[in-house]
Amino acid sequence: MEDMDRRMRLVGIVPKKQDERVRQVTGQAVAWLRARGVQVRVEPDVDGAQGEAALENFVSADPGGASGGGAAGKMDAVVVLGGDGTLLRAARLVGSSGVPIVGVNMGSLGFLTEVRPDELYLALENLLAGRYGIEERVLLTVEVLRGDASLARYLALNDAVINKGALARIIELEIRIGEQPPLFTRSDGLIISTPTGSTAYSLAAGGPIMYPTLEAFVVTSICPHSLTNRPLVMPDRQELQVRLQRGRDVMLTVDGQVGMPLLPDDRILVRRAEATLKLLLPFRKRFFDILREKLRWG
Repeated sequence: MEDMDRRMRLVGIVPKKQDERVRQVTGQAVAWLRARGVQVRVEPDVDGAQGEAALENFVSADPGGASGGGAAGKMDAVVVLGGDGTLLRAARLVGSSGVPIVGVNMGSLGFLTEVRPDELYLALENLLAGRYGIEERVLLTVEVLRGDASLARYLALNDAVINKGALARIIELEIRIGEQPPLFTRSDGLIISTPTGSTAYSLAAGGPIMYPTLEAFVVTSICPHSLTNRPLVMPDRQELQVRLQRGRDVMLTVDGQVGMPLLPDDRILVRRAEATLKLLLPFRKRFFDILREKLRWG
């Protein structure tokens, strides 16, 4: 974790969708920031092709550029008002831009959203004064190949999940890690998780808790047919390839929010992304403090 010493001049806000409480807090936070001379942009609630353009502009352009004048520039930070799902959406919006994110937990569990609602304005004061740390988290690039064609590419902060539909039978997967001989699994599915995502679906499926700044990821089978099939932690510099050998009604889901259906012989390539996600830490809470709070340890 490194210290940052710069002032916030342009801040974006990504609020939880369709939540009246969050909508009110967003309006109050916008007014608070503008009263202190900070320019603010709120994620537009839009869909479709025009929505994609608006979201790209939300991250990449300053208010002057958006209104037709001034030069384009990046935000200094994005404030997420919601739960972990909202922060995952914000991570996709930010992508590889390098814009740091701070999460305010307006949801329930909140492993990623460090700040409590009652700490919001103290956290903002720390950000504006440059009193915060920054922690970099590994991202994964997830690419779907069908034959020689690349069908889709996603960026994952938490995980990529291959699983069967509600009525599907066990699926069979071939897993290749770098130049190692292939592994074969029969299970309900497979989770490839970052250290950040190790406390999400992978943990529920029996995977280990990983310290969030480790340079590794974990491969966890979902209800494997063989009881000797156990989660595998591997260095994130290795490329992972998963081929669907057999299975119907199989889906790839990235961060629980985006994805696509898979067909037999489709391949999923998982690599460490060149970019990282930067999390702002206005209170520098320690990981084990978060574990004690969220998992009720101790």
